[in-house]
Amino acid sequence: MTTAPPSRKFLGRTLLEWFSSLPVFALLLLTLIIGTGEMVHGQLLKLGESMFGDKADQVQYFMLRADPVKPDCNPNPDIEAQVQKEIANNSKGSSGGDDIDNLFGDSTQAVDPSVIRKSVEQARDICKMKMDLYERVLKHQTPQVKLYRTLETSFFGLFQIGTDNRPLILLLMVAIAAITTTLGFHHIGIRPGHYTKDYFVQSASQTVAAGLLLFSTIRYYQILQGSGVPIEHPLLHYVWMALFAVLFLINLKRTIMPVKSPNGPGTWSSALLSTPLYAQMATIAGLYFLYKGHHAGLAIYINQLMELPSIFMNLGLFIWSGMLLKQSRVVDLFMDVLRPWNLSPQLLTYIILLAAAVATAYTGASGIFVIAAGGIIYHEVRASGGSRQFALAATAMSGSLGVVLRPCLLVVLIAALNKQVTTNGLYHWGFYVFLLTSTLFFLASQMLRTEKSNIEAFGIAIPAMLRQMIPTLPYVAVVVIVVALYEYVLDTKLNEITAPTIMPVMLIIILVFDKMTNKGKAELTPDYASHRQDGVEKSIRYATNETIGHIGALLSLMTLSLAMGGVIERSEVMSYAPKVFSSDWTAMAFLMVTKVLLGMIMDPFGAVVLVSGTLAPIAYHNGIEPIHFWMMVLVAFELGYLLPPVAINQILTRQVIGEDEVEMADKEVAHMGFYRRYERWILPLVVMSIGLVIVSFGPMAVRDFPQLHFIADWFTPTQPV
Repeated sequence: MTTAPPSRKFLGRTLLEWFSSLPVFALLLLTLIIGTGEMVHGQLLKLGESMFGDKADQVQYFMLRADPVKPDCNPNPDIEAQVQKEIANNSKGSSGGDDIDNLFGDSTQAVDPSVIRKSVEQARDICKMKMDLYERVLKHQTPQVKLYRTLETSFFGLFQIGTDNRPLILLLMVAIAAITTTLGFHHIGIRPGHYTKDYFVQSASQTVAAGLLLFSTIRYYQILQGSGVPIEHPLLHYVWMALFAVLFLINLKRTIMPVKSPNGPGTWSSALLSTPLYAQMATIAGLYFLYKGHHAGLAIYINQLMELPSIFMNLGLFIWSGMLLKQSRVVDLFMDVLRPWNLSPQLLTYIILLAAAVATAYTGASGIFVIAAGGIIYHEVRASGGSRQFALAATAMSGSLGVVLRPCLLVVLIAALNKQVTTNGLYHWGFYVFLLTSTLFFLASQMLRTEKSNIEAFGIAIPAMLRQMIPTLPYVAVVVIVVALYEYVLDTKLNEITAPTIMPVMLIIILVFDKMTNKGKAELTPDYASHRQDGVEKSIRYATNETIGHIGALLSLMTLSLAMGGVIERSEVMSYAPKVFSSDWTAMAFLMVTKVLLGMIMDPFGAVVLVSGTLAPIAYHNGIEPIHFWMMVLVAFELGYLLPPVAINQILTRQVIGEDEVEMADKEVAHMGFYRRYERWILPLVVMSIGLVIVSFGPMAVRDFPQLHFIADWFTPTQPV
């Protein structure tokens, strides 16, 4: 990301902050309100019932939420007069009826007065009940009720508006973030921009991408207009077109008037590597759909983002949570607890990865955790004596183990798109997959290490560790209190559904507590945490600014991954795959390789959408258990994120560690053997490859070989999943 020139400030904020930070902060808060709204509103209804409900009068609070309407009927009619009137009306009707009136009976049949009297009496009784209820409800319409219901219904109205407009809120957030990310050259590429030619290539490629996207969205709107059917949510189409028009103009200006870098012109070969991945995907997909004459294709597939707005809005909240975490000392305090043991870099990294897996599960996806805590992990592994190459490997892999743990958002998306699996079942077996991959990393790192282990004696390490745990206790208490408030006050437990809402609230409270208790101690901030700000307001603002950049970069990539999925789907490449294989072993091998290839070029959310509609049915038809299939998919995706040509987790590691540090790591080992020169690539790949093979074929081996049946008993769940 380039260093922006000094900007004029208005009321202490730059124009860019007024344009992006404040609106996105408001949209994130609105997303929190939407997520919290249902649970809060449920409690408001319960409170209203307990305060104003009257069991004796059989009046419940829901009856008091609006002014009662007086029934339009007579509770004390003249029964006999009404009966005579009905008899006269029936007699008149029978004499003046037509042939249709006589189809099903004799219209001249005598009317029975007793039947009419009974009907009139029943109508009177019903009217009395309505009037009685009206009087009882009217009696309970006190000023207190009216004040409370105004509060409750106003909150419900705000919550309902947000719920009904989730797609628009998501799109506005994505639009503002994408424009801000473009202005800051912060989009994800194989390498970041550094030289003048890098910025020119980035701008030129985005000009082409934005032009194709703008053309497709305009054509899509025109086609919908010409269909004669009213366009649903036309405002969404206007926002899409406005977004791509703005992106086109920004990048066109920069292409005509290139940004000059103080680092020099650079080379064209390295400049091509800085092309944003989303722009590459947009260009490939856009040209494909143009070639096929499907002008609206690009727009149709990126609009899939609007079909699951909750998932992607929650992803934005998880990113915000990660950036708030970066502003606090929580990870530092956790590392302080481990330092007294003087652990080897390999053992320390193993423990870090175990903790990182849990954090990854609560931040939505592996890439988000690398962005949030990658810098700290790299520093701690280096401080413990680990080489730069090993520290880079640990950082890249830090987010790869927790995607199978509760409450990872990716698993929620899989369960939402595939009725054959449940989140409980996926999380149950995901825990065993996590144990497998984490243990493989520990074994591999121990086998390949060259340093001697010199762990501190128990008598020294344990007291020191206990002393270091004392500062963490207030943070643990904050977490417990927040979880307890949600569970016992709002009747909402922390799980995969509620985590996106609860985690940002928890981290904001932790951040406030951290800044208040650490006030005036800025000089103690370590060098690797120089991004941390003083004070609550500055910290939240900085975290929000970082969130905007990452939302713009990640969601742009995810959105265009949906379009690439559309290219794969429309090209019918998947149709060349056999629907039924000779054995499930062959089917699994094919599917495993395919998922790794998808992970190499697509983000997880877009890939899950594609796999759910194309490759998952092949697995089911070939007798592969759905949960087994999706466990394999998750591990295969994580392996793909570590493999070229994209290697998204390696790219994000470079982004958070810095290009200079990565170059130093390569220079350090330039004279060493093959493994040491490429350790940051080889170690994660070896671990995840072995893990993928075991996850893919291990259950089949246990099933097909009687000698291994005893293994199945170890993993049999005690309760149905």
